[in-house]
Amino acid sequence: MVSRISLYRDCVRIMTEKNIESPEFDTLCIFQNILKEKNPLLKPEEELSPSQIYKIYEDVEQRCEGVPLQYILGEWDFWSYTFQVWEGVLIPRPETETLVENIIDLCREESLKSPKIVDLCSGSGCIAVTLDKEIDSSEVWAVEKFDEAFEYLEKNIVLNSSKVHAVKADVLLRETAENFENLDIIVSNPPYLTAEEMSDLQREVRYEPETALYGGADGLDFYRGIIPLWRECLRDGGYICLEFGDGQQEKVGEILLESGFCDLKFTRDSGNIVRTVKAKKV
Repeated sequence: MVSRISLYRDCVRIMTEKNIESPEFDTLCIFQNILKEKNPLLKPEEELSPSQIYKIYEDVEQRCEGVPLQYILGEWDFWSYTFQVWEGVLIPRPETETLVENIIDLCREESLKSPKIVDLCSGSGCIAVTLDKEIDSSEVWAVEKFDEAFEYLEKNIVLNSSKVHAVKADVLLRETAENFENLDIIVSNPPYLTAEEMSDLQREVRYEPETALYGGADGLDFYRGIIPLWRECLRDGGYICLEFGDGQQEKVGEILLESGFCDLKFTRDSGNIVRTVKAKKV
């Protein structure tokens, strides 16, 4: 039989040899997931069953092959909520919490009561569900086109006891936008990687769906489509809040101004990268 601590050390060694960036953290997460314990090393000498050992090694092997830790675990935390994820849905990232924070602050500053919000390219639903849970009396819709992502969107609404309305549709089609009117806020974290960035992705990111990453040659296709199309769905004085890639703020700002938005405010994420913009409908 194998003790917990000896297996933990062996897994860390294996991941280290495969140049995994955070072998200790990843191994601990795998242990927590398999053993269903928050502190699996509190009993370091306790022996594990053969089935537990097999499953842990299996997950470690997947991680060494480049499978994202989040997909191995099957879930990941965003804000203070847990979201199920797997191949076919974008993994929630901490920089996107900046976008959520912007909208919560906006509702507070503008004293918005029962705001009507739509989340475009919703994916896992992490933005929509978090806004629904954090903003009292809000009415939130989440629009997602692709089958696999939409499946997880629906799962995560139920998992978090959310009242978000899930809509399976293409956000770039006028017939989709025509179903919405008098919105207070439009929010989106659309695909924004460029062709060059797609050709140079980290190994782990290649497991995520291209449809949630690739934004056209210059990464701005969705902004050119969403901003003018969905502007008509906002009430006068309504807001659009967007996430974008490093260095894209100037071009996104130009599209907003050309489409009839004003009062642009850009925000940096925790990595000090200009990551989001808030703009008001003229």
